[in-house]
Amino acid sequence: MGTEKRQYLCIDLKSFYASVECVERGLDPMTTRLVVADPTRTEKTICLAVSPALKAMGVRNRCRVFEIPKSIDYVMAPPRMALYIQRSADIYEVYLRYVAPEDIHVYSIDEAFLDITNYLALNACTARELGERIRADVVATTGIPATCGLGTNLYLAKVALDITAKHSPGFFGELDEQTYRATLWAHQPITDFWRVGSGTARRLEQMGIHTMGQLAMSPTEPIYQAFGIDAEILIDHAWGIEPVRIEHIKGYRPQSHSISAGQVLGCDYSFESGLLIAKEMADQLALELVDSFQVACAVSLSVGYRATPDERLAASQSEASGYRRLMRMRETFDGGTRSFASHTSSSEVIRQEVEALYREVVDPRRPIHRISLALGDVAKSDREGLQMDLFSDPAQLERERKRLQAVNAVRRKFGKNAMLRAMDLLPDATARERNQQIGGHRSGD
Repeated sequence: MGTEKRQYLCIDLKSFYASVECVERGLDPMTTRLVVADPTRTEKTICLAVSPALKAMGVRNRCRVFEIPKSIDYVMAPPRMALYIQRSADIYEVYLRYVAPEDIHVYSIDEAFLDITNYLALNACTARELGERIRADVVATTGIPATCGLGTNLYLAKVALDITAKHSPGFFGELDEQTYRATLWAHQPITDFWRVGSGTARRLEQMGIHTMGQLAMSPTEPIYQAFGIDAEILIDHAWGIEPVRIEHIKGYRPQSHSISAGQVLGCDYSFESGLLIAKEMADQLALELVDSFQVACAVSLSVGYRATPDERLAASQSEASGYRRLMRMRETFDGGTRSFASHTSSSEVIRQEVEALYREVVDPRRPIHRISLALGDVAKSDREGLQMDLFSDPAQLERERKRLQAVNAVRRKFGKNAMLRAMDLLPDATARERNQQIGGHRSGD
């Protein structure tokens, strides 16, 4: 098994949100001009998806509504995130007709890797035939068009999807190490390849590297000096090599993890209004901890202010590159971290620590545009070795935990807005609106 040639599929659902909306309306996803965007927001709102027909007319994915040419007629569909999650689950059920769960890695809501190596003999077909069969079943079952990449490792399957299949009339691409080197070593831009972003491409360009073939043939020492441990991944991928398999991904267990919440505010908020939002988010995260029988030991806060003209000028002249430089031109940030006395899921404790941290790090003179909150060192509440707090009343903490469990039970049955704190009813509060969203977008429920 260790040296056996593997066969991986990477299946992507074309313009997934837009395709779902087309199917729900009885329209052809490939010919209908449709964007998924919230019409209740301004024209600056981002289009979550653009149908293939609009992309063919030059409308780029994830554009803003005002960027769509006025001369183009199109349908605007409000987001329905709950529906998209359900359709994604429906498609996962299609995959299960052919492959066991342990051989499926869900990469995103609209993309998945399948290890089909052990299913070819069972289906008496080639890897290409099985991939085509699964892709056709997705279309027949849901009406949503799919693109498929086939490769001898996860990386090649992804590249076959992203570069080969998406430019193929049959929406299917196939690569092994030899065909990858023969057909894509000279491909440009290098950012078309998985895990090569604009920042990485810029640093490679400074070294005279513009293609994967040039990267493969370059001396390795300068690459390691520029990228550190990530150089090993870059060099492997230049040669079409990827040792990680799906069972490695599923077997990975992080030493620690966190849970987080964040939001970009609809308008600039004052210091006190921003504190209200931070406390609402602290309550949300505490409820998540209790619902999953977990506790946390630290909180991190990040607050973004709208950058002044002088700050934007200074950022544009700085040496910072890529996304960090772009964000510096739009916003400036303050933040910090605070540890709890012990692991806890108490909303009272978490809210108090968030307020103390907020008052410590946030500039009260500046309008707030963005707030992010994260609870760190999250662990199961029954994990051995958790530090105990000698100064808290265990009985009181247990009463609060049961109260939060009751709140979660009511919200699961009657909706998240069935039980609210008084602060959630204040004019600047956002909890009620966000309770009807998934991932910051309208759920459609």
